[in-house]
Amino acid sequence: MSLREMLLENWDFTMEKEDGYAPLSVALQDVTVEQALWKPGEGANSIWENVMHLLFYKEVLLARIEGRASDVRVSNDETFRIVDASEEAWREAQDRLKQVHAAVREKIQNVPEEELSEHPQRYWSFITHDAYHIGQIILLRKLQGSWPATRAF
Repeated sequence: MSLREMLLENWDFTMEKEDGYAPLSVALQDVTVEQALWKPGEGANSIWENVMHLLFYKEVLLARIEGRASDVRVSNDETFRIVDASEEAWREAQDRLKQVHAAVREKIQNVPEEELSEHPQRYWSFITHDAYHIGQIILLRKLQGSWPATRAF
């Protein structure tokens, strides 16, 4: 398996494809606005805040791949920010996350092999970053009782 194939397979694991952990599409499936905004206590991020954080960094990665300099300068804490807590905004955030994820996947498919070889960590770090936050989202769902007690995949 080539480096590109491994990156693409693991990229798919984070959004759509079942592997050793549930992908984001499953972790976010049927999450209501109320569930998305719920926090177990002060200092914790909500599901929605995690989605905004993932979206921010996927957009940064896409800009890098496309050779666009990201002029957005924010603190890491600001990447978790929700501006509009409506149902429509929740749907839009999820849709945007999927769209940006798909756009990055397409870029990974087409990036020159030498660039992949020179900077594989650019992509691997985002895969592990996604996996980390997927775990947080699932834990939040378990704490709120919205995750199935058992599930088969």
